[in-house]
Amino acid sequence: MTRQPAAAAIVLVCNGPGELTTWVRPLADQLHRQLPLRPLAADASNSLNLVLVPCPNATGAEPQVAKRLGLFDAIIPARRFWALLWNPRRFGPWPARGVVVFLGGDQFWTVLLSARLGYRHLTYAEWVVRWPRWNDRIAAMGPEAAGRLSPRWRGRCTVVGDLMADLSATAQAEDPLPPGDWVALLPGSKRAKLRVGMPFLLETADRLAALRPGCRFLLPVAPTSSVAELLRYGGPANPLQAHYGSGVPHLAAVGADGRHWIETGAGTRILLVEQHPAHGPLSQCALALTTVGANTAELGALAVPMIVLVPTQHLHVMQAWDGWLGLVARLPLLRWLIGVALTAWRMRQRGFLAWPNISAGRSVVPERVGAIWPEQIAAEAADWLAHPERLAGQRDDLRSLRGRPGAVAALAAMVRELLPAD
Repeated sequence: MTRQPAAAAIVLVCNGPGELTTWVRPLADQLHRQLPLRPLAADASNSLNLVLVPCPNATGAEPQVAKRLGLFDAIIPARRFWALLWNPRRFGPWPARGVVVFLGGDQFWTVLLSARLGYRHLTYAEWVVRWPRWNDRIAAMGPEAAGRLSPRWRGRCTVVGDLMADLSATAQAEDPLPPGDWVALLPGSKRAKLRVGMPFLLETADRLAALRPGCRFLLPVAPTSSVAELLRYGGPANPLQAHYGSGVPHLAAVGADGRHWIETGAGTRILLVEQHPAHGPLSQCALALTTVGANTAELGALAVPMIVLVPTQHLHVMQAWDGWLGLVARLPLLRWLIGVALTAWRMRQRGFLAWPNISAGRSVVPERVGAIWPEQIAAEAADWLAHPERLAGQRDDLRSLRGRPGAVAALAAMVRELLPAD
């Protein structure tokens, strides 16, 4: 790395693909609009950087995704995080002053990083602030997170709102979809979820298309995935595909509009959305069929009605859980046995899994967990589509949870306050 020293550095800290798309990118865009920052302002005195931290839910492709955004002067991958802590100078000349901003992962990593670099520290907290003593400022998503703070630290906290509330305000429908009831298919981006999600949703699309011939489908290609990977998990290379009846998917011929489509073995066409983020196309959908994860928060912020799916009939591959459960379920040799036991336990003890339900503390969107199959999900989706008033009610519920836009600008203002004066 040969970059020249900056007067000050803003360091955004993130862990996985969901946070990178829905938190990091909007804040980075906002900071570049408010401040001259490298790399977009080549002669700027301050720089914007990204540090990725170790996380079992990361895919490993986050550095490449971040690089394509073109918003960061330096990107440190998670595999080099410990080397960064040990010797920051190996990664270039860090300025003496700066701000570290927590935007996903384990909050303790940003405590270590800010202390090592000697920078000020800001945490964006959805639910809880774990290390308030070492935070110069705290940006809380809502009053719940702020209320959990000891009175000693509340003076450092500002409620900025939900960063994802700004998604609907920035979603653009400049490229309207063709007419029809569009259903979004979101199988996930990680290997464990794709192995189940792709064949499951392909057959579901076939069955739903038979029930409602006017139905149309789209599938956003996650930035950490690829079309080739989706086809692989939807085809015979995936052993789980034998449990489903959609046949072997293939890329259809590109139409006159230049759009790319997957076609199932039964002939159902599914539009591939390769733009990132896919907020514009998603916001035009009547319904989404999705796995659990950050995508449920993203859909909720866009007020897209959804059915959340967790098929447990393939427990031995469902090792995509968060936290220590996911780590233990990946242990060599014991992976299969422990993965089955832990996932089965979590299914019995589970609370809500979709972010709108977690946020509301009640069932806002349906969660279908268990030995579910495409036939029943297609029938349920058809019933939702046949009752637009129910879809409208779910949209209204999601909008009521979303909060007002403006959190990204408020968080950016807090970052600016922590920067040293020129």
